[in-house]
Amino acid sequence: MNLELVFPVRRLAEGFKALVIPWEVGRNNYFLFVKFSKVQKAILIGTILGDACLQKTGQKNARLRLEHGDKQKDYLFWKVGQFPKLFQGESKYLERKHPLSGRIYKYWRHQSNSTPELGKWRDKFYKGGQKYIPKNLADFLQDRLSLAVWYMDDGYYYVRDKVSYIYLGRVSRAEAETARDAINENFSLMCKILDKKQKGFALYFSHSETLKFHSIIRASVLPMFAYKLSS
Repeated sequence: MNLELVFPVRRLAEGFKALVIPWEVGRNNYFLFVKFSKVQKAILIGTILGDACLQKTGQKNARLRLEHGDKQKDYLFWKVGQFPKLFQGESKYLERKHPLSGRIYKYWRHQSNSTPELGKWRDKFYKGGQKYIPKNLADFLQDRLSLAVWYMDDGYYYVRDKVSYIYLGRVSRAEAETARDAINENFSLMCKILDKKQKGFALYFSHSETLKFHSIIRASVLPMFAYKLSS
């Protein structure tokens, strides 16, 4: 059956098509079948590796949840803007109080519509309900835009020593090795794995590798993150 003849088709950004298909008769709820463009796919991969969360919303569907601190709200708005119909409504400003320190954390959140395509991406990057770095990461992390988004999410530039880090969080050493090897294989960058104890593992780029690293991603890094790049 040709779904485009049965259901309305919304043409969105270039390379992005959605079929709006009602999933329960008599209600306005719907999910989207989407096909991401090359740029959208690159951004999606980078932010899944970084701060984004893919939430399971059914047997085969998932939605993308973005959260960024108040100072990086424009970065969240930029991400949302790259997927013009996947995200609807307004981003939400939220506050959360730390139970021990009492410190107030101010942040912004936006959750996407639920789609089977995001469900497929969740299957690639989640295991047992937890996000992880898949062994075939090198098959996905091929675009410098993906690397740039990952760095904007989780990267750090240490100005004094002119070195860079990508924080991986609480992944296993095997996952950290997979990340290191994928970056080396696809971008010819050498990095070391550091155990940052409570912060988890991080990828460390020496000064010389940082210069190469930043030259690869510089054109894709947003101006608001210029402080993360060597001069």
